[in-house]
Amino acid sequence: MSRAPLQATENLPNRPIPAEAAKPGEKPNPYGPNFPKGGPQNKWTLQDFDIGRPLGKGKFGNVYLAREKASKYIVALKVLFKSQLQKAQVEHQLRREIEIQSHLRHPNILRLFGYFYDETRIYLILEFAPRGEMYKSLQKQPKQRFDEPRSSKYIRQMADALRDIKPENLLLDMKGELKIADFGWSVHAPTSKRATMCGTLDYLPPEMIEGQTHDDKVDLWSLGVLTYEFLVGKPPFEAGDNNETYRRITKVDLKFPPHVSDGAKDIISQLLMKDPAKRITLDKCLEHPWILEHNAPAKK
Repeated sequence: MSRAPLQATENLPNRPIPAEAAKPGEKPNPYGPNFPKGGPQNKWTLQDFDIGRPLGKGKFGNVYLAREKASKYIVALKVLFKSQLQKAQVEHQLRREIEIQSHLRHPNILRLFGYFYDETRIYLILEFAPRGEMYKSLQKQPKQRFDEPRSSKYIRQMADALRDIKPENLLLDMKGELKIADFGWSVHAPTSKRATMCGTLDYLPPEMIEGQTHDDKVDLWSLGVLTYEFLVGKPPFEAGDNNETYRRITKVDLKFPPHVSDGAKDIISQLLMKDPAKRITLDKCLEHPWILEHNAPAKK
């Protein structure tokens, strides 16, 4: 069955035409006057969905498996409580994140199909990533690490998507492809070791630890840490306490186990440069031999 009824009006490249308004030669809306949903005159409501099991829990609300009744399309419905958003004074940030994510079209960025709200809650209609958290998949591997082809695939997808948006969480879709999700709105299962793979102490770059100004080059550092963790199963600067981790990051105390290939070592070392200006760019990252060895070249 078609997924078209799920598309919010503002997300449609070509808005379907109501039958009564169709001009000669124009194709009328095959779904009737009630679709597409999401426009000012035809808003989503909770009654449009069958609600299933909980998928995760977060600071501002919960995520549930849901099915849009008209199309039978499976989605993830994120429910955020207004009172908690107001208490944390993050309503403006949420509006900005919705605006950004609803207009993004990238195969490795989770789709936001639309949103609606009632007196107490805000609902985000999100693409469902059936395989769930990347971190859990990493933990389930025989040696709690990915092999080089799989790591290279994920890093290529991540670098390509990073050119569009800064991520906060990683999921896997049905085909095992990476999906960046939850742009600052991390929702995670209570059993997770940590909420996200990015944003922890292990991922902080030297410039942030040393209190210097920083820009989007912090993403390049995080990508280097992520590549290392995919291949080794733990972050590169992990230590017994926070102070030792801080010291290892600022010194870029980088050590590789013997199973990591020379190509992987090279791209990680180029991403984990203390001087942000010397870090390899995302475009150069996508052209790196270790990426090209395991993937087709990414389209710019």
